[in-house]
Amino acid sequence: MMSSAMDDVPRLIFNSVVLFSWLVFVWETYLSYRQRQIFKSVTNVPDALTTIQDQETFTKARLYQLDKSNFGFWSTLFSQCEITIILLLGGIPCVWGSAGDVLEYWGYTPDYEILQSLVCVMLATVYSTLTGLPWALYGTFVVEERHGFNKQTLNFFLWDKVKKLVVVTALEVPITAGLLYVIKMGGDYFFIYTWFFIFLLSVVMMSVYADYIAPLFDTFTPLEDGQLKTMIEELAASIKFPLKKLYVVDGSKRSAHSNAYFYGFFNNKRIVLYDTLLEGYCLKKKTETATETETEAEIPPGVQEEMARGCTDREVVSVLAHELGHWKLNHTVKNFIIMQVNTLLCFGMFALLHQRVELYEAFGFSHSQPTMIGLIIIFSFIFSPYNELMSFLITALSRKFEFEADAFAKSIHKSESLRSALVKLNTDNLAFPVTDWLFSMCNYTHPPLLERLDALSKTD
Repeated sequence: MMSSAMDDVPRLIFNSVVLFSWLVFVWETYLSYRQRQIFKSVTNVPDALTTIQDQETFTKARLYQLDKSNFGFWSTLFSQCEITIILLLGGIPCVWGSAGDVLEYWGYTPDYEILQSLVCVMLATVYSTLTGLPWALYGTFVVEERHGFNKQTLNFFLWDKVKKLVVVTALEVPITAGLLYVIKMGGDYFFIYTWFFIFLLSVVMMSVYADYIAPLFDTFTPLEDGQLKTMIEELAASIKFPLKKLYVVDGSKRSAHSNAYFYGFFNNKRIVLYDTLLEGYCLKKKTETATETETEAEIPPGVQEEMARGCTDREVVSVLAHELGHWKLNHTVKNFIIMQVNTLLCFGMFALLHQRVELYEAFGFSHSQPTMIGLIIIFSFIFSPYNELMSFLITALSRKFEFEADAFAKSIHKSESLRSALVKLNTDNLAFPVTDWLFSMCNYTHPPLLERLDALSKTD
Protein backbone atom coordinates (compact mmCIF):
# COMPACT_ATOMS: atom_id res chain seq x y z
CA MET A 1 0.00 0.00 0.00
CA MET A 2 2.84 2.39 0.96
CA SER A 3 4.72 1.50 -2.26
CA SER A 4 1.63 2.18 -4.35
CA ALA A 5 1.14 5.57 -2.72
CA MET A 6 4.76 6.48 -3.37
CA ASP A 7 4.41 5.41 -7.00
CA ASP A 8 1.45 7.76 -7.32
CA VAL A 9 3.49 10.82 -6.26
CA PRO A 10 5.44 11.21 -9.55
CA ARG A 11 2.22 10.75 -11.53
CA LEU A 12 0.49 13.38 -9.38
CA ILE A 13 3.38 15.81 -9.90
CA PHE A 14 3.37 15.28 -13.67
CA ASN A 15 -0.41 15.62 -13.99
CA SER A 16 -0.40 18.75 -11.84
CA VAL A 17 2.28 20.36 -14.01
CA VAL A 18 0.40 19.63 -17.23
CA LEU A 19 -2.93 20.72 -15.74
CA PHE A 20 -1.50 23.99 -14.42
CA SER A 21 0.11 24.82 -17.76
CA TRP A 22 -3.24 24.40 -19.48
CA LEU A 23 -5.02 26.46 -16.82
CA VAL A 24 -2.55 29.28 -17.47
CA PHE A 25 -3.08 28.92 -21.22
CA VAL A 26 -6.88 29.04 -20.84
CA TRP A 27 -6.64 32.10 -18.58
CA GLU A 28 -4.31 33.95 -20.98
CA THR A 29 -6.50 32.97 -23.92
CA TYR A 30 -9.54 34.37 -22.10
CA LEU A 31 -7.70 37.64 -21.45
CA SER A 32 -6.68 37.87 -25.11
CA TYR A 33 -10.25 37.12 -26.15
CA ARG A 34 -11.49 40.06 -24.08
CA GLN A 35 -9.02 42.40 -25.77
CA ARG A 36 -9.73 40.91 -29.20
CA GLN A 37 -13.42 41.71 -28.72
CA ILE A 38 -12.39 45.32 -28.12
CA PHE A 39 -10.50 45.32 -31.42
CA LYS A 40 -13.56 43.94 -33.19
CA SER A 41 -16.26 46.06 -31.58
CA VAL A 42 -14.68 49.49 -31.20
CA THR A 43 -14.53 50.52 -34.85
CA ASN A 44 -14.91 54.29 -34.50
CA VAL A 45 -12.73 56.75 -32.63
CA PRO A 46 -14.21 57.28 -29.15
CA ASP A 47 -15.09 60.86 -28.21
CA ALA A 48 -12.20 61.00 -25.74
CA LEU A 49 -9.73 60.33 -28.57
CA THR A 50 -11.01 62.56 -31.35
CA THR A 51 -8.53 65.32 -30.50
CA ILE A 52 -5.48 63.04 -30.67
CA GLN A 53 -6.21 60.44 -33.36
CA ASP A 54 -7.99 60.46 -36.72
CA GLN A 55 -10.27 57.68 -37.97
CA GLU A 56 -7.82 56.39 -40.58
CA THR A 57 -5.00 55.88 -38.07
CA PHE A 58 -7.43 54.42 -35.55
CA THR A 59 -8.61 51.85 -38.10
CA LYS A 60 -5.04 50.97 -39.10
CA ALA A 61 -4.11 50.43 -35.45
CA ARG A 62 -7.21 48.34 -34.81
CA LEU A 63 -6.56 46.03 -37.77
CA TYR A 64 -2.87 45.71 -36.94
CA GLN A 65 -3.51 44.77 -33.33
CA LEU A 66 -6.29 42.39 -34.37
CA ASP A 67 -3.89 40.61 -36.74
CA LYS A 68 -1.27 40.41 -34.00
CA SER A 69 -3.81 39.05 -31.53
CA ASN A 70 -5.01 36.34 -33.91
CA PHE A 71 -1.45 35.39 -34.76
CA GLY A 72 -0.55 35.34 -31.08
CA PHE A 73 -3.40 32.96 -30.31
CA TRP A 74 -2.35 30.38 -32.90
CA SER A 75 1.35 30.59 -32.08
CA THR A 76 0.64 30.26 -28.35
CA LEU A 77 -1.71 27.32 -28.97
CA PHE A 78 1.01 25.62 -31.00
CA SER A 79 3.55 26.17 -28.23
CA GLN A 80 1.18 24.85 -25.59
CA CYS A 81 0.37 21.72 -27.59
CA GLU A 82 4.04 21.26 -28.40
CA ILE A 83 5.22 21.31 -24.79
CA THR A 84 2.34 19.04 -23.74
CA ILE A 85 3.23 16.48 -26.42
CA ILE A 86 6.90 16.69 -25.48
CA LEU A 87 6.05 15.96 -21.85
CA LEU A 88 3.58 13.16 -22.63
CA LEU A 89 5.93 11.42 -25.06
CA GLY A 90 9.00 11.73 -22.85
CA GLY A 91 10.73 14.34 -24.98
CA ILE A 92 13.05 15.55 -22.21
CA PRO A 93 14.53 12.08 -21.48
CA CYS A 94 14.77 11.56 -25.24
CA VAL A 95 16.87 14.69 -25.78
CA TRP A 96 19.01 13.82 -22.76
CA GLY A 97 19.52 10.31 -24.13
CA SER A 98 20.40 11.69 -27.56
CA ALA A 99 23.01 13.92 -25.95
CA GLY A 100 24.43 10.82 -24.26
CA ASP A 101 24.53 9.01 -27.62
CA VAL A 102 26.51 11.89 -29.10
CA LEU A 103 29.02 11.69 -26.26
CA GLU A 104 29.27 7.92 -26.61
CA TYR A 105 29.96 8.33 -30.32
CA TRP A 106 32.91 10.57 -29.45
CA GLY A 107 34.16 8.15 -26.80
CA TYR A 108 32.86 9.79 -23.62
CA THR A 109 31.07 7.97 -20.82
CA PRO A 110 27.93 9.14 -18.92
CA ASP A 111 30.28 10.28 -16.13
CA TYR A 112 30.82 13.47 -18.14
CA GLU A 113 27.51 14.93 -16.98
CA ILE A 114 28.38 18.57 -17.60
CA LEU A 115 29.49 17.77 -21.14
CA GLN A 116 26.28 15.83 -21.76
CA SER A 117 24.31 18.78 -20.37
CA LEU A 118 25.98 21.13 -22.85
CA VAL A 119 25.14 18.86 -25.77
CA CYS A 120 21.56 18.60 -24.47
CA VAL A 121 21.24 22.39 -24.29
CA MET A 122 22.61 22.82 -27.81
CA LEU A 123 20.21 20.21 -29.20
CA ALA A 124 17.30 21.94 -27.48
CA THR A 125 18.43 25.33 -28.83
CA VAL A 126 18.59 24.05 -32.40
CA TYR A 127 15.20 22.37 -32.04
CA SER A 128 13.52 25.49 -30.66
CA THR A 129 15.09 27.62 -33.40
CA LEU A 130 13.80 25.33 -36.14
CA THR A 131 10.29 24.95 -34.73
CA GLY A 132 10.05 28.68 -34.08
CA LEU A 133 11.31 29.67 -37.53
CA PRO A 134 7.99 29.30 -39.43
CA TRP A 135 6.21 31.42 -36.85
CA ALA A 136 8.94 34.06 -36.94
CA LEU A 137 8.77 34.13 -40.74
CA TYR A 138 4.99 34.53 -40.74
CA GLY A 139 5.05 37.16 -38.03
CA THR A 140 7.71 39.19 -39.84
CA PHE A 141 6.86 38.76 -43.53
CA VAL A 142 3.08 38.52 -43.26
CA VAL A 143 1.80 40.31 -40.14
CA GLU A 144 4.47 43.02 -39.85
CA GLU A 145 4.84 43.32 -43.63
CA ARG A 146 1.10 43.73 -44.14
CA HIS A 147 1.03 46.74 -41.86
CA GLY A 148 4.21 48.39 -43.12
CA PHE A 149 6.58 47.66 -40.24
CA ASN A 150 8.89 45.00 -41.66
CA LYS A 151 12.02 46.35 -43.37
CA GLN A 152 13.97 43.10 -43.63
CA THR A 153 14.69 41.02 -46.70
CA LEU A 154 14.50 37.24 -46.43
CA ASN A 155 18.29 36.92 -46.72
CA PHE A 156 18.82 39.53 -44.00
CA PHE A 157 16.30 37.78 -41.76
CA LEU A 158 17.87 34.34 -42.19
CA TRP A 159 21.42 35.63 -41.74
CA ASP A 160 20.25 37.40 -38.58
CA LYS A 161 18.86 34.12 -37.28
CA VAL A 162 22.13 32.32 -37.99
CA LYS A 163 24.14 34.99 -36.18
CA LYS A 164 21.79 34.88 -33.20
CA LEU A 165 22.06 31.07 -33.03
CA VAL A 166 25.86 31.27 -33.09
CA VAL A 167 25.98 34.01 -30.44
CA VAL A 168 23.46 32.26 -28.18
CA THR A 169 25.38 29.00 -28.42
CA ALA A 170 28.70 30.74 -27.77
CA LEU A 171 27.24 32.29 -24.62
CA GLU A 172 25.11 29.48 -23.25
CA VAL A 173 27.84 26.83 -23.40
CA PRO A 174 30.31 28.48 -20.98
CA ILE A 175 27.53 29.93 -18.83
CA THR A 176 25.79 26.56 -18.47
CA ALA A 177 29.09 24.81 -17.78
CA GLY A 178 30.01 27.39 -15.13
CA LEU A 179 26.60 27.20 -13.48
CA LEU A 180 26.63 23.41 -13.29
CA TYR A 181 30.21 23.38 -11.98
CA VAL A 182 29.32 25.83 -9.19
CA ILE A 183 26.29 23.75 -8.19
CA LYS A 184 28.28 20.52 -8.13
CA MET A 185 31.29 21.92 -6.29
CA GLY A 186 29.50 24.32 -3.95
CA GLY A 187 28.59 21.84 -1.23
CA ASP A 188 25.68 22.48 1.10
CA TYR A 189 25.71 26.21 0.43
CA PHE A 190 25.97 25.98 -3.34
CA PHE A 191 22.88 28.14 -3.75
CA ILE A 192 24.77 31.14 -2.32
CA TYR A 193 27.71 30.60 -4.68
CA THR A 194 25.29 30.07 -7.56
CA TRP A 195 23.52 33.32 -6.78
CA PHE A 196 26.88 35.12 -6.71
CA PHE A 197 27.78 33.55 -10.06
CA ILE A 198 24.50 34.82 -11.55
CA PHE A 199 25.08 38.24 -9.97
CA LEU A 200 28.52 38.58 -11.55
CA LEU A 201 27.16 37.26 -14.84
CA SER A 202 24.36 39.88 -14.81
CA VAL A 203 26.83 42.70 -14.22
CA VAL A 204 29.20 41.50 -16.94
CA MET A 205 26.44 40.90 -19.50
CA MET A 206 24.96 44.38 -19.00
CA SER A 207 28.27 45.79 -20.23
CA VAL A 208 29.33 43.12 -22.70
CA TYR A 209 26.00 42.95 -24.52
CA ALA A 210 25.77 46.64 -25.35
CA ASP A 211 29.44 47.08 -26.27
CA TYR A 212 30.26 43.81 -28.02
CA ILE A 213 27.15 41.77 -28.85
CA ALA A 214 24.58 44.34 -30.00
CA PRO A 215 27.04 45.84 -32.56
CA LEU A 216 27.16 42.42 -34.25
CA PHE A 217 23.55 42.95 -35.31
CA ASP A 218 23.13 46.74 -35.55
CA THR A 219 25.22 49.79 -36.37
CA PHE A 220 25.66 52.35 -33.61
CA THR A 221 26.58 55.82 -34.86
CA PRO A 222 27.49 58.77 -32.59
CA LEU A 223 24.73 61.36 -32.68
CA GLU A 224 25.96 64.25 -34.81
CA ASP A 225 26.51 67.68 -33.33
CA GLY A 226 23.46 69.87 -33.45
CA GLN A 227 20.47 71.12 -31.55
CA LEU A 228 19.23 67.69 -30.45
CA LYS A 229 22.60 66.65 -29.05
CA THR A 230 22.94 69.95 -27.19
CA MET A 231 19.44 69.64 -25.72
CA ILE A 232 20.09 66.08 -24.54
CA GLU A 233 23.40 67.03 -22.95
CA GLU A 234 21.71 69.95 -21.18
CA LEU A 235 18.98 67.61 -19.90
CA ALA A 236 21.57 65.14 -18.61
CA ALA A 237 23.55 67.89 -16.90
CA SER A 238 20.43 69.36 -15.27
CA ILE A 239 19.68 66.11 -13.43
CA LYS A 240 23.36 65.11 -12.95
CA PHE A 241 23.07 62.11 -15.28
CA PRO A 242 26.68 61.05 -16.10
CA LEU A 243 26.26 60.92 -19.87
CA LYS A 244 29.38 59.88 -21.76
CA LYS A 245 28.16 58.94 -25.25
CA LEU A 246 25.12 59.38 -27.46
CA TYR A 247 24.35 56.87 -30.19
CA VAL A 248 21.81 56.40 -32.95
CA VAL A 249 21.11 52.77 -33.89
CA ASP A 250 19.82 51.79 -37.32
CA GLY A 251 16.66 50.06 -36.15
CA SER A 252 14.98 51.06 -39.41
CA LYS A 253 16.76 48.26 -41.28
CA ARG A 254 14.57 45.79 -39.37
CA SER A 255 11.39 47.57 -38.38
CA ALA A 256 9.58 50.90 -38.33
CA HIS A 257 9.00 50.58 -34.57
CA SER A 258 10.88 53.09 -32.40
CA ASN A 259 12.60 53.04 -29.03
CA ALA A 260 15.24 54.65 -26.81
CA TYR A 261 17.24 53.39 -23.84
CA PHE A 262 20.31 54.00 -21.70
CA TYR A 263 22.89 51.66 -20.24
CA GLY A 264 26.20 51.63 -18.40
CA PHE A 265 27.53 51.70 -14.84
CA PHE A 266 28.34 54.52 -12.49
CA ASN A 267 29.82 57.51 -14.39
CA ASN A 268 29.90 55.79 -17.76
CA LYS A 269 26.35 56.06 -19.08
CA ARG A 270 25.35 55.90 -22.73
CA ILE A 271 22.07 56.79 -24.42
CA VAL A 272 20.87 54.99 -27.54
CA LEU A 273 18.19 56.41 -29.84
CA TYR A 274 16.54 54.38 -32.58
CA ASP A 275 16.73 56.22 -35.88
CA THR A 276 12.98 55.63 -36.25
CA LEU A 277 12.44 57.80 -33.17
CA LEU A 278 13.97 60.87 -34.81
CA GLU A 279 11.73 62.88 -37.11
CA GLY A 280 13.03 62.77 -40.68
CA TYR A 281 16.26 60.99 -39.72
CA CYS A 282 15.72 58.01 -42.03
CA LEU A 283 14.73 60.30 -44.91
CA LYS A 284 17.82 62.44 -44.37
CA LYS A 285 20.05 59.36 -44.29
CA LYS A 286 18.44 58.13 -47.50
CA THR A 287 19.05 61.38 -49.37
CA GLU A 288 22.60 61.76 -48.05
CA THR A 289 23.54 58.30 -49.33
CA ALA A 290 21.76 58.71 -52.69
CA THR A 291 23.80 58.48 -55.89
CA GLU A 292 23.95 61.20 -58.48
CA THR A 293 21.00 59.66 -60.32
CA GLU A 294 18.94 59.34 -57.15
CA THR A 295 17.28 62.37 -55.65
CA GLU A 296 14.80 62.94 -52.92
CA ALA A 297 12.19 63.68 -55.57
CA GLU A 298 12.55 60.12 -56.84
CA ILE A 299 11.48 58.72 -53.48
CA PRO A 300 7.75 57.91 -53.66
CA PRO A 301 5.57 60.27 -51.59
CA GLY A 302 4.27 57.40 -49.45
CA VAL A 303 7.83 56.34 -48.64
CA GLN A 304 8.79 59.95 -47.85
CA GLU A 305 5.88 60.18 -45.41
CA GLU A 306 6.85 56.90 -43.76
CA MET A 307 10.52 57.81 -43.49
CA ALA A 308 9.67 61.22 -42.05
CA ARG A 309 7.87 59.71 -39.07
CA GLY A 310 9.25 60.23 -35.60
CA CYS A 311 9.48 62.89 -32.93
CA THR A 312 10.72 66.47 -32.97
CA ASP A 313 13.82 67.36 -30.97
CA ARG A 314 11.73 68.64 -28.06
CA GLU A 315 9.67 65.44 -28.06
CA VAL A 316 12.77 63.23 -28.18
CA VAL A 317 14.18 65.10 -25.19
CA SER A 318 10.91 64.61 -23.30
CA VAL A 319 11.01 60.87 -24.03
CA LEU A 320 14.55 60.79 -22.66
CA ALA A 321 13.40 62.80 -19.63
CA HIS A 322 11.01 59.93 -18.95
CA GLU A 323 13.75 57.33 -19.46
CA LEU A 324 16.23 59.19 -17.28
CA GLY A 325 13.48 59.51 -14.70
CA HIS A 326 13.83 55.76 -14.22
CA TRP A 327 17.48 56.36 -13.39
CA LYS A 328 16.85 59.37 -11.14
CA LEU A 329 14.17 57.51 -9.20
CA ASN A 330 16.38 54.41 -8.86
CA HIS A 331 13.95 52.19 -10.75
CA THR A 332 16.83 50.41 -12.47
CA VAL A 333 18.54 49.70 -9.15
CA LYS A 334 15.28 48.55 -7.56
CA ASN A 335 14.57 46.16 -10.43
CA PHE A 336 18.09 44.78 -10.21
CA ILE A 337 17.77 44.21 -6.45
CA ILE A 338 14.40 42.49 -6.92
CA MET A 339 15.92 40.24 -9.59
CA GLN A 340 18.84 39.31 -7.33
CA VAL A 341 16.66 38.60 -4.30
CA ASN A 342 14.38 36.48 -6.48
CA THR A 343 17.38 34.58 -7.88
CA LEU A 344 18.71 33.83 -4.40
CA LEU A 345 15.27 32.71 -3.22
CA CYS A 346 14.75 30.45 -6.23
CA PHE A 347 18.13 28.78 -5.90
CA GLY A 348 17.52 28.37 -2.18
CA MET A 349 14.30 26.51 -3.00
CA PHE A 350 16.14 24.55 -5.67
CA ALA A 351 18.64 23.44 -3.02
CA LEU A 352 15.75 21.99 -1.00
CA LEU A 353 14.14 20.20 -3.94
CA HIS A 354 16.84 19.09 -6.37
CA GLN A 355 17.53 15.78 -4.66
CA ARG A 356 13.88 14.71 -4.50
CA VAL A 357 13.84 11.55 -6.62
CA GLU A 358 10.09 11.74 -7.31
CA LEU A 359 10.55 14.98 -9.24
CA TYR A 360 12.87 13.27 -11.70
CA GLU A 361 10.70 10.16 -11.88
CA ALA A 362 7.70 12.33 -12.75
CA PHE A 363 9.45 13.36 -15.98
CA GLY A 364 10.90 10.00 -16.95
CA PHE A 365 14.24 9.94 -15.13
CA SER A 366 14.00 6.83 -13.00
CA HIS A 367 17.67 5.89 -12.85
CA SER A 368 19.50 9.22 -12.82
CA GLN A 369 19.05 12.74 -11.51
CA PRO A 370 21.16 15.04 -13.74
CA THR A 371 21.62 18.53 -12.33
CA MET A 372 20.72 20.14 -15.66
CA ILE A 373 17.44 18.24 -15.77
CA GLY A 374 16.75 19.23 -12.18
CA LEU A 375 17.15 22.89 -13.14
CA ILE A 376 14.73 22.48 -16.04
CA ILE A 377 12.12 20.57 -14.04
CA ILE A 378 12.17 22.81 -10.98
CA PHE A 379 12.56 26.24 -12.58
CA SER A 380 10.31 25.63 -15.59
CA PHE A 381 7.59 23.40 -14.14
CA ILE A 382 7.60 23.15 -10.34
CA PHE A 383 8.03 26.90 -9.94
CA SER A 384 5.30 27.68 -12.49
CA PRO A 385 2.72 29.02 -9.96
CA TYR A 386 5.37 31.16 -8.31
CA ASN A 387 6.61 32.40 -11.69
CA GLU A 388 3.10 33.44 -12.69
CA LEU A 389 2.62 35.35 -9.43
CA MET A 390 5.98 37.08 -9.78
CA SER A 391 5.23 38.00 -13.38
CA PHE A 392 1.96 39.66 -12.34
CA LEU A 393 3.63 41.58 -9.51
CA ILE A 394 6.55 42.71 -11.69
CA THR A 395 4.09 43.86 -14.37
CA ALA A 396 2.18 45.91 -11.79
CA LEU A 397 5.41 47.39 -10.41
CA SER A 398 6.55 48.27 -13.93
CA ARG A 399 3.34 50.22 -14.58
CA LYS A 400 3.85 52.07 -11.29
CA PHE A 401 7.39 52.97 -12.33
CA GLU A 402 6.15 54.22 -15.71
CA PHE A 403 3.71 56.60 -14.05
CA GLU A 404 6.46 57.82 -11.74
CA ALA A 405 8.85 58.40 -14.65
CA ASP A 406 6.13 60.40 -16.45
CA ALA A 407 5.62 62.44 -13.31
CA PHE A 408 9.37 63.09 -13.12
CA ALA A 409 9.37 64.34 -16.72
CA LYS A 410 6.54 66.72 -15.83
CA SER A 411 8.44 67.94 -12.77
CA ILE A 412 11.23 69.20 -15.05
CA HIS A 413 8.71 70.91 -17.36
CA LYS A 414 8.54 68.29 -20.12
CA SER A 415 4.84 67.51 -19.73
CA GLU A 416 3.46 69.04 -22.92
CA SER A 417 6.18 67.70 -25.21
CA LEU A 418 5.93 64.28 -23.53
CA ARG A 419 2.17 64.22 -24.14
CA SER A 420 2.65 65.00 -27.84
CA ALA A 421 5.50 62.45 -28.04
CA LEU A 422 3.35 59.73 -26.50
CA VAL A 423 0.55 60.44 -28.96
CA LYS A 424 2.96 60.45 -31.89
CA LEU A 425 4.69 57.23 -30.80
CA ASN A 426 1.31 55.60 -30.25
CA THR A 427 0.37 56.61 -33.81
CA ASP A 428 3.69 55.65 -35.43
CA ASN A 429 3.65 52.21 -33.77
CA LEU A 430 -0.07 51.66 -34.45
CA ALA A 431 -0.78 51.00 -30.79
CA PHE A 432 -4.53 50.69 -30.19
CA PRO A 433 -5.54 53.21 -27.52
CA VAL A 434 -8.65 51.35 -26.26
CA THR A 435 -7.93 48.48 -23.89
CA ASP A 436 -9.78 45.96 -21.78
CA TRP A 437 -9.02 46.73 -18.14
CA LEU A 438 -8.35 43.11 -17.12
CA PHE A 439 -6.14 42.36 -20.11
CA SER A 440 -4.22 45.56 -19.52
CA MET A 441 -3.76 44.86 -15.82
CA CYS A 442 -2.37 41.38 -16.42
CA ASN A 443 -0.25 42.04 -19.51
CA TYR A 444 0.83 45.65 -19.97
CA THR A 445 4.13 46.68 -18.40
CA HIS A 446 3.37 50.20 -19.70
CA PRO A 447 0.03 51.88 -18.95
CA PRO A 448 -2.28 52.50 -21.92
CA LEU A 449 -1.99 55.86 -23.65
CA LEU A 450 -5.15 57.43 -22.21
CA GLU A 451 -4.17 56.53 -18.65
CA ARG A 452 -0.74 58.11 -19.10
CA LEU A 453 -2.17 61.27 -20.63
CA ASP A 454 -4.75 61.51 -17.86
CA ALA A 455 -2.08 61.01 -15.19
CA LEU A 456 0.14 63.68 -16.76
CA SER A 457 -2.73 66.16 -16.61
CA LYS A 458 -3.36 65.40 -12.94
CA THR A 459 0.21 65.11 -11.62
CA ASP A 460 1.20 68.03 -9.43
